[in-house]
Amino acid sequence: MASKVGTLQGHAMVLQIALCDIAPLIHRVVVVPSTITLPKLHVTILRAMGWSGGHLHEFVIDGIHYGEPDPLYPEPDLKSEQRIRLNKALGGGKDFGYLYDYGDSWWHAITVLAELPLQGRMSYPQCLDGANACPPEDVGGVPGYEDFLAAMADPKHTQHAHLRDWYGGPFDPKAFSLEDTAERLREIHL
Repeated sequence: MASKVGTLQGHAMVLQIALCDIAPLIHRVVVVPSTITLPKLHVTILRAMGWSGGHLHEFVIDGIHYGEPDPLYPEPDLKSEQRIRLNKALGGGKDFGYLYDYGDSWWHAITVLAELPLQGRMSYPQCLDGANACPPEDVGGVPGYEDFLAAMADPKHTQHAHLRDWYGGPFDPKAFSLEDTAERLREIHL
């Protein structure tokens, strides 16, 4: 156990996770150990953004694609993310991509804003900042989200009632709660 704790000490990375192709910017700033594994980083991104998961994903780091290879549908360019640590995959790089949900194609641009020494053990990822609500899952990617926003903003829109029922109530695209995000991230044990 002591060796695992040792790997979580050392350095932390401050990451900005920004959802691509949407304005205004939807982003989160999180702190993770530099030695976080890609599967844990995947869960961190999901929870920070507010998604529940259940879709395929991949990281694109230094031209290498990491994810969860499917033995029934092998992709020769996709390497297993298991046991891959962020600091090793990045090398000296500062930017990488993350794709969530191959159907909706939610691309994220992730930037290392800072590397800091860790004092003690980091038990879970932390969120420092963020802006705007994450689109609902299965909304149809960027075009579907734009249609969703237009319908939700106009009670006379033909799809307003249907989409409000589908979503489960009103949707505020500007909503972001640091406290709610922090609570979701506390569920991740590093």
